[in-house]
Amino acid sequence: MSRKKIYILVAILVLIVFAVGLLNSDRKKDIFAERAKISLRDIGNQLLLANNDSTSLVQPVIQITQSKYQLSFQKQLSFDPTDLVSITRESLQKGELPENYLVEVLECETQEVAYSYEMKNNEELSIIPCGGRILPENCYTIDFRFTDITSASVLSTGNKLLLLVFMGAVFLFLYEVFFSKRKANIPTEDVNPNYTEIGSFQFYPGQNKLVKKPNEINLSRKECELLEIFVANLNQIVSRDELTKKVWEDHGVFVGRSLDTYVSKLRKKLQEDETVQLVNVHGVGYKLEIVG
Repeated sequence: MSRKKIYILVAILVLIVFAVGLLNSDRKKDIFAERAKISLRDIGNQLLLANNDSTSLVQPVIQITQSKYQLSFQKQLSFDPTDLVSITRESLQKGELPENYLVEVLECETQEVAYSYEMKNNEELSIIPCGGRILPENCYTIDFRFTDITSASVLSTGNKLLLLVFMGAVFLFLYEVFFSKRKANIPTEDVNPNYTEIGSFQFYPGQNKLVKKPNEINLSRKECELLEIFVANLNQIVSRDELTKKVWEDHGVFVGRSLDTYVSKLRKKLQEDETVQLVNVHGVGYKLEIVG
């Protein structure tokens, strides 16, 4: 096996490994979100039961960001913050979710924080205000933010960026391997100068293209045929009848506006050189002029 083929196989294998790693990372994030929503709904249900409410509903848990979720309720409720702290700890432990998190109880109307605390796996670093003061009956939402998965999110974003850069490098490598020889075999314009100069353009009728270095402009077959007629009759009026007869006579039905449409397209492709003018002689035809 040649060295080039070995390089290509290695590049493809590494690309596959990166792609699989990213897919697994995204799947893990999906599983985390599903488990988080289950645990938060359990927290909401336990709070309602502690409030002697066994009939009203916990609203669907909303995922705000990868690490932040919101819990809301169908009806107003009142609860002891101490219950919230203990219920949350137990539910998150059962769901095997991170032990570092921040909880905020917000009033629905004002969005003011009625109660908040931060829990860490090291309890000495946790910040939990004194409980015992029952929150009055009101409409509340509870925001939960897991504070130890931000770094994972940044790493995932970095991996994706790295993958994009790597894919670009592999593409350029493969392009060079497969097309460098072909490019070497393509005759240059100097070797095969089969073109006509139109101002600063080089017109290649056999290849249906215009070249205005370093740009290459592709022409449709009809545009190319029209331009050939104009070049053969430079600075002379070519009648509409002559153009339609030569370009469309053997190619099916001619639509009245076809000539004007193709001339307009051709004019736009020639507009990069102001000295080249495709002039409409009203009621007669068109004329290609080289000005200056």
